Amino acid sequence: MQHPMIGSPSSRREFLQRAGLGFGSLAVTSMLHQEGVVAAASSPTNPLAERPSHFDAKAKSVIWLFQTGSPSQVDTFDYKPELAKRDGTNLAGADPKTGFFTTSGKCLKSPFKWAQHGESGAWTSEIFPNISKHVDDIAFVYSCYSQSNNHTPAMLEFNSGMIRQGFPSMGSWLTYGLGSENANLPAYVVMHGTKPRGGDPIWSSGFLPSVYQATSLDPRGAKPIDNLERPAELTGEQQRSLLDALNAANVKHAERRPFDRDLNARLESFELAYRMQTSAPEAFDLAQEPQHIQDMYGLNRAESKDYGRQCLIARRMIERGVRFVQIFAACPNTPGGGVSDVPWDGHSDINVNHRACASTVDQPTGALLTDLKQRGMLDNTVVIYGGEFGRTSDSQGAAGRDHNPNAFTTWFAGGGFKGGAQYGASDEFGYKSVENRVNAHDIHATLLHQMGIDHTKLTYRFNGRDFRLTDVEGEILRKILT
Repeated sequence: MQHPMIGSPSSRREFLQRAGLGFGSLAVTSMLHQEGVVAAASSPTNPLAERPSHFDAKAKSVIWLFQTGSPSQVDTFDYKPELAKRDGTNLAGADPKTGFFTTSGKCLKSPFKWAQHGESGAWTSEIFPNISKHVDDIAFVYSCYSQSNNHTPAMLEFNSGMIRQGFPSMGSWLTYGLGSENANLPAYVVMHGTKPRGGDPIWSSGFLPSVYQATSLDPRGAKPIDNLERPAELTGEQQRSLLDALNAANVKHAERRPFDRDLNARLESFELAYRMQTSAPEAFDLAQEPQHIQDMYGLNRAESKDYGRQCLIARRMIERGVRFVQIFAACPNTPGGGVSDVPWDGHSDINVNHRACASTVDQPTGALLTDLKQRGMLDNTVVIYGGEFGRTSDSQGAAGRDHNPNAFTTWFAGGGFKGGAQYGASDEFGYKSVENRVNAHDIHATLLHQMGIDHTKLTYRFNGRDFRLTDVEGEILRKILT
């Protein structure tokens, strides 16, 4: 039965009267939300309303530092002295087709010096002097593996759990499960320089309603989000009036089309964009940060300024209630085989490639951990660092390393992860994960757990089946949790 206030108006005066009543109720409801009188969750039309977790969460936000192109585990955090001893000799069990190209089958030692750090004694390469200072806040997982030796499918896997397109990313699942803590900013933000290989599908909302899609931006420019400014010919009051009229018509349209799962998402996008016109520029304004903070993040260095800007914006975002921020590494200089969309891809010379990439990300990453800890935010923020796979222990050419899906290192800090923990192991050459092997589903299950979500209960029905981020797998890595 049609609601009496939704029937067709008999005159223009009646239309304006009804529309006016609707606008007034919208305005009053909005003010009551802001004052806490009416809970956002009570509004069934708001798909981004904050929702309760399954149980008490250890973390309320995630910053994922995705190292696009895949750092070599044996040149960063997984120390393998046997590899140095056997340099140039045959690598037992090596498959020349492990990677995307063909490798030599000969052991290639790490060109970097290594040292132990902190009370935990974790080994790190010399290319990470700043991250090394934080090993006692970090839980290292040395036994990760992926299904694909190709960048795009592997990035899809570690974002959505699947190696093919069309499935929701973790950020979208989290937003669907928990909603948003900030009505004026996106719940899920992706930052990049050059888009990583595979582009937008990597952070897609897949079959979830598109309201849970990431807001993707490049913060290097003066306008990180395109088309956000109010048209010059409109005042704020005029724009608000137009949006109210559009909303009234769209609400009526949506009520007649309950089968259109993306319609509410499109309606909410208009309102979010309007609110972001004020909130987003303020969040991106790093001039508000003291100079010593900007310098700490490396904004005063050509190598690290872009990545440092992303890391500092990430901290400002989660301070303002953004739940999930993902940064895809992009290095201004990628010699040794890497290119702009997969900078850590050290096919031809691992030494020059990894030194260049580390000079970009090390200082900002260390600064982010320091800053979060000093502000008391690390306790409830998970920082995750890693790539889509690892690299071979035998050489590609004389000095490079090919892709290796069989072993790589991912680390976690904050948000209830156990600082100084070292979990799993690769073999003595770092070629294959052999102890407590960890895949993308395990990582997703663990991150969801820290956010207060039971990964087996976060489901969405699509095409007659209940889907979840972890599919039918996923073990929580409880040994690295507090």
